[in-house]
Amino acid sequence: MLDKVKELIGDVQAFKATSKEEVEAFRIKYLGSKGLLKDLFAEFKNVDAELRKDFGQALNNLKKSAEGKVAELNDALESAIEEKGVYGDLTRPAEPIELGSRHPISLVKNQIIEVFNRIGFTVSEGPEIEDDWHNFTALNLPEYHPARDMQDTFFIEKNPDTLLRTHTSSVQVRYMENNEPPIRTISPGRVFRNEDISARAHCIFHQVEGLYIDTDVSFADLKQTLLYFTKEMFGKSKIRLRPSYFPFTEPSAEVDIYWGLETETDYKITKGTGWLEIMGCGMVDPNVLKNCNIDPTKYSGYAFGMGIERIAMLLYQIPDIRMFYENDKRFLEQFKSVL
Repeated sequence: MLDKVKELIGDVQAFKATSKEEVEAFRIKYLGSKGLLKDLFAEFKNVDAELRKDFGQALNNLKKSAEGKVAELNDALESAIEEKGVYGDLTRPAEPIELGSRHPISLVKNQIIEVFNRIGFTVSEGPEIEDDWHNFTALNLPEYHPARDMQDTFFIEKNPDTLLRTHTSSVQVRYMENNEPPIRTISPGRVFRNEDISARAHCIFHQVEGLYIDTDVSFADLKQTLLYFTKEMFGKSKIRLRPSYFPFTEPSAEVDIYWGLETETDYKITKGTGWLEIMGCGMVDPNVLKNCNIDPTKYSGYAFGMGIERIAMLLYQIPDIRMFYENDKRFLEQFKSVL
């Protein structure tokens, strides 16, 4: 009898099935109310006393083996059915994919590029790690010039100076060095300044700077270009230019648009004047042209620059510049509908 039980254990361990019906038949055969195990347990009382211990252990092993085999085969068949259901049916609906969105800074940058592309401006890019020449000296900011105090800079190394660019004007220098007039380009990119981080300022931000070099370029051309941009970007047709100072342009001006005073927010962001500063501009200084091997007696040009974050804050009424860099999904998901 003991040998029979051991033989049954071997049969159980060797059993294989390809369907749930076969597993169920196996379960009934061994574990059912009229199965082999019930009959064997009934024979237990007829076994000699000295063999009962071994016989009982063998019966328990048989029972555990049969129950384990049933569970193992059922799990294997369930997994096979599930895998076939997921990967076998090519007509099944796809898993939902959560759509992302462009960052508001990218949205505004692309919009600015599109506006200037319509009037022939190309896009130029350059390195974020710059040397002294392209970031300062070529732009009429020689060593010890007091205007350098206007820009707090992240220097990587000294002698020679290597730094994180403080403006994308360095890209304009590189473009003028490698291209002959006429030049009409905009330079979007990330810049770095050592500023205290607050709701209105950050040590990292983005700029778009524009440059136009050709014969007989005048300040009137600059003003008309800026008026076109403000109409396309903001729908505002009233601008003013206030005299200002930039080392690389002469004359220079700050550009304001008339934002209006229709809401409480308008009063707040314009300080009750209705006017809002959006960029700086001016005619390219002849020294800058000379530094880039362009003849200032033959060519003239204008340049302008604006902060992308500032434009985005105006367009989307965002109160804090830090929100652009916090990667808060609740903030970013608001721009899913903006393409």
